[in-house]
Amino acid sequence: MSNRPAMPPDAGPVVDLATWQARLWAELGSAARDKAHPWRTPVLATVGGAHGADGRVVVLREVDESQRSVVFFTDARSPKVEQISRQPQGTLVMWSAPLGWQLRLGVHLQIETSGLAVSSHWARLRMTRAAQDYLAPRPPGTALTALPQRESRAHFALVTAQVLTMDWLWLDPAGHRRAVFDGQGARWVQP
Repeated sequence: MSNRPAMPPDAGPVVDLATWQARLWAELGSAARDKAHPWRTPVLATVGGAHGADGRVVVLREVDESQRSVVFFTDARSPKVEQISRQPQGTLVMWSAPLGWQLRLGVHLQIETSGLAVSSHWARLRMTRAAQDYLAPRPPGTALTALPQRESRAHFALVTAQVLTMDWLWLDPAGHRRAVFDGQGARWVQP
């Protein structure tokens, strides 16, 4: 038995898109809580880098549907921080084989290195293994000749991605579906 969601056979393009959009946000929320969820580690694409564009996997940490935002962490010295500072638009791409769903989020990115939100997130993270990623004395990508000593949380940064668009593609043997949710509303589009 498949765990793919069922599209009513007679639904066609008149399916309530608000219901599907709510389902997408619920799935994003599950991804932030469930370490095994396929959407937990989306690819973030930004402008910059050696080839004009850059992509990397990030870990989805928090989802806030009411604010239309998702949160992930980074080292403040990471090249993506400079790229985001110059061009704060990006795309998060995620795929779920069990669902047959691809989701692309067009986002506006904001980096925080201090303040209450950063301190609050750090307080929850600091006793975990993941905290070690932000305690290294050298920036990500630096060649190492020995194991580095750890420092303070000075390099921990919070990235909030304000979701501007959702482009959802459902690859289904019964017929592919695609919908876009953005400032113009929700609409079915050609897959």
